[in-house]
Amino acid sequence: MAQTPSAMVSLQTRMPEFSLTDANGTPCELSDDSKGTLIIFMCNHCPFVIHVASLLEEIHTLCEASGIQMIGINSNDIEAYPDDSPENMIETAQRFKWTFPYLFDGTQEVARAFQATCTPDVFLYDSESGLYYRGQLDDSRPSSGTADGEDLKNAIQALLANSPPPDDQKPAVGCNIKWKV
Repeated sequence: MAQTPSAMVSLQTRMPEFSLTDANGTPCELSDDSKGTLIIFMCNHCPFVIHVASLLEEIHTLCEASGIQMIGINSNDIEAYPDDSPENMIETAQRFKWTFPYLFDGTQEVARAFQATCTPDVFLYDSESGLYYRGQLDDSRPSSGTADGEDLKNAIQALLANSPPPDDQKPAVGCNIKWKV
């Protein structure tokens, strides 16, 4: 497990356009009338994702109630990491009761467009598709603390209140995205 920080893309960077399907092959359409979009690059096997996995549906519920679309994206190389296959994505989503779209980026082009580097890597965009928050869910790590998503939840509340982006945005730390060779 190589601990990798997120790239901390510049705020107000435009959200890249993309078209992906979930593990069943169902296309995901981005909403034009949402108050924002939360993208989390994640996978099935990463201990950092597993650490926050139970929290993700709670965050999705908050997003849904607030008019924010939430999407998970798995960009890992499934030939080298078969635990991250679409079939296992379905099982993982069922195990953790995720109801948000969990999409597969088999070409890894979407991860590259977002400059995602690790799992979980969080990108929260405003209603105009400008990057509002990026980085960690909270200060907890698999080896310390219980995940509560405080940093991300605070950013969501600030976005909804039309406040400026939070000043203290810390990089996510997680497993590196497993890039194809």
